[in-house]
Amino acid sequence: MLYIIIAYDHPDSLQKRSSARPAHVARLQTLQNQGRLVIAGPMPAIDNDDPGPAGYIGSALIVDFDTLEDARAWAESDPYVAAGVYARIEVHPFRQTFP
Repeated sequence: MLYIIIAYDHPDSLQKRSSARPAHVARLQTLQNQGRLVIAGPMPAIDNDDPGPAGYIGSALIVDFDTLEDARAWAESDPYVAAGVYARIEVHPFRQTFP
């Protein structure tokens, strides 16, 4: 089943995000290699692909897991959680209609 993960950053966490990014991306790459990553990316704090020092307000992902509990456990063990980037994570079932 698909799940949407929306994670919200702590204010002023850009440096922590940058430091933990390699481990975060490696983990996403593993999920992609398993065929379970639909889409993932950060949410810029301003209307710009490169927000510079404004940073990001969080991340959004759509992933494929067997259960909501599996998706939640995966999200909560992200390197951004350990690094103190994410303040809050939401995980919800997602039903893809398009494309």
